[in-house]
Parts: sequence; C-alpha cells; structure tokens
Amino acid sequence: MKEINTKHMTASPRTLNSDKLEASQVDLVESLPTGGGGLAKRIIPCLDVKDGRTVKGVNFVDLRDAGDPVELAWQYSQQGADELVFLDITATHERRKTMAELVKAVARQINIPFTIGGGINEITDADILLNSGADKISINSAAVRNPGLVNELAAAFGKQFVVVAVDTKSVNGKNLVHLNGGRIPTGIETEQWIKEVEDRGAGEILLTSMDHDGTKGGFDNILLKKINYSLSIPLIASGGAGNVQHFIDVFQQTNVDAALAASVFHYGEILIPNLKAKLKQQNIEARI
Repeated sequence: MKEINTKHMTASPRTLNSDKLEASQVDLVESLPTGGGGLAKRIIPCLDVKDGRTVKGVNFVDLRDAGDPVELAWQYSQQGADELVFLDITATHERRKTMAELVKAVARQINIPFTIGGGINEITDADILLNSGADKISINSAAVRNPGLVNELAAAFGKQFVVVAVDTKSVNGKNLVHLNGGRIPTGIETEQWIKEVEDRGAGEILLTSMDHDGTKGGFDNILLKKINYSLSIPLIASGGAGNVQHFIDVFQQTNVDAALAASVFHYGEILIPNLKAKLKQQNIEARI
C-alpha cells in the first residue's frame, strides 16, 4: 500500500544521466541525442479522466469510455508499469478543479509513482494534490497563461515534482503549442516554449503530438529527437503508440526517457510485461 506524501519540501532531486552504457550499446547511443534520458526507460500508461471515468479519443476528440481509473491503475501497477499519469482533460476547459478524492483513492491502491494534471492553476491546487498522494503534478494551459507558475511550483516543492505537459500540433509547417486539451491554438512555437519552461524550473516534459494522438501510427520521432537533443531534463513521448514496434522505434531513434500510451494499454492490445520483454530483446533496458 502506498503512503500519502506529506514532505515534498525535503525530497531530493532526481539524478540525471546516471546510468552506465553496455559496451554493445555505445555506438547506438553515441549517435542519439542525450536529453535527460538514461539507459533505463520507463513505460507509462496515461489515463485521461472525464467525469470520473477513463476515456480515450482520436486527435483529442470522439471520446469513448475506457473504464474506472482506480481499477485501471491497480491493474497497471500489477502488470509492471513504471509510473502512471492521470489527466483531467476537461478540468481547465470546464473551469473545474481536479478532484483530490481520485488521487487519494489511487494512492491507496498502488505503490508506483503517479502524476496528476488538469485544472492546476496555483500553488494551493498543487499542494492539495501532492498531499493527497500524488508524486508529481502536471501543468499545461496554466503554465502558458502564467509562465511564472512554473518557477513558483519549482521553488515551493522542488523541480522534481513539476511536469510541464505540452500539446503540440503542426500548423503551416510550424509546431505550435495548443491549450485547453488541444482546443485553442497559440502562436507559441513548441521548441521555444519547452526551452523556456526548462529554464524556469520544470523537472520533466510530457510532449504530446496532437497529429499522432490516437492514430496508432507511431510516435512523432522526428520532433521528439529534435526536442530531446536540446533538453537536459527527461522527456516523455506521447501520442501515436499502436504496437510494440512503435515503442522500440521511439527509444532507439530519439532516446527519450519514457514513452506514454493510453488506448493500447486500456483495451489490452499491448500488455506491459510483453512489451518490456520485447524491449529487452532489442537491448533496450526497461525498468523492472
């Protein structure tokens, strides 16, 4: 049983790039961007939550029910997921706060780290969620509207607790940040924004390609490699996973720290133990 967090101010930061390379992997890794990625990779199921239920759509729309988030969380912890991410996808759009009760329920059921996001607009919101049992908080639209919030959260809790989620879409040849679950385009270029939030104290970036989201056509490896090359903090790839090969490709081609997916896990198309076994066969070290 996982204990509820109460002392975030004293937690130690995550140590980056501490893993050692196997000799057989030196040539491969030397040709890749380093970013924040070490040798051991994380597999992260993402649970988009709407009205207390897990949902999944295509390109952020056409949502369908995928199950109870607490039950799914328990199943993934049993399967060997490294972490979980819960995103209340309508919290900002509908101007609701993410419910701390969900966090408490999940914390009682699992013993792996999890991140919670959606509707976090100020220090108080984050404090409630972290003290309800979340290991990290994720901010997206609120950070764009108030970039100083990243600084404030990092100063209050430590950067290791702050994940900045970025929803990106290609518009006229440029990758632009989108807000409110992808509903509102901005003129902010994705690479520029990610560099800014890293400088402001973000401890991790969760990058979702809206063009790839839900399509099951693979991750946006070209963009991910470019972004990861410029980062010194971990990058989580999101959007497009459809089969095991897509996970192999994203790790081999971009060296991201983690890969996140939703529907392929929710509907049993990929089982995490099988995925990790396949990664191991390709000399990609996943966490045990």
